[in-house]
Amino acid sequence: MSHDDAASISELARRLNAQLEAIDPVVLELARSAKNVSVLSGAGISAESGVPTFRAPETGLWARYSPQELATPEAWEENPDLVWSWYIQRARMVRGVQPNAGHAALARWAAYANVSISTQNIDDLHERAGSKVLAHLHGSLFEFCCEACGRPADRWQVGDLRLDSPVDDDPQPAPPPECLECDSRIRPRVVWFGESLPMDAFAAAEQAMADSDLVLVVGTSGIVQPAASLPLTALGLGIPVVEINPEPTDFSAYADYTVRLPSGTALPLITAGL
Repeated sequence: MSHDDAASISELARRLNAQLEAIDPVVLELARSAKNVSVLSGAGISAESGVPTFRAPETGLWARYSPQELATPEAWEENPDLVWSWYIQRARMVRGVQPNAGHAALARWAAYANVSISTQNIDDLHERAGSKVLAHLHGSLFEFCCEACGRPADRWQVGDLRLDSPVDDDPQPAPPPECLECDSRIRPRVVWFGESLPMDAFAAAEQAMADSDLVLVVGTSGIVQPAASLPLTALGLGIPVVEINPEPTDFSAYADYTVRLPSGTALPLITAGL
């Protein structure tokens, strides 16, 4: 073994030890013993795969169009063609990135415990990693429905959302398709700013929190309500709650344990001993 190889191995060992030291041993034991794990995931876990957050620097699709301006009922009424095209490009963008080690670790965990994932993300990275998602609290980029009667759109109406679909950073506005039932517009089945969360999804997530023996809050800022209030259900029942986020958040003061690492680093370490 060369001196450079030995130095590289030593550096890797040092980094691994530092990462492990960032995780309270109690958290590792809780993970090993948990039978029902409830996860609330947010934008941070997807950002590690390359999905921009709404608060990310303005690049690509975000450079010209502000999510805060387009992801609203008002924008849909004022310019449905632009909003529709923007969401189609967002879906294509997500299909161009891959699940990361954090997503994969949660999927593997399901072989050892009942893992219920409630996510604030509208991408499909959990599913592509192999997890079943209990609740998409803010909807999904890959579901579409009639704005009037709620009829789900047929896939052929939506367009090309394959993994290799090209992304246009400057999409040309195109009219949304019409409902085959009532001729109203088809819209993305997502929750826009100012809209209420789907009550069935929220209720399922809340019940999963109450039924768990461990809750993980992963990559969420803790400021988007009412989803951010879900872990409080567990805290009120004395269920341990672990926050995984490289930066402090509004929720940090409430968590029983905090892990100051990216989820793609922390989750594989937490699940390694299962």
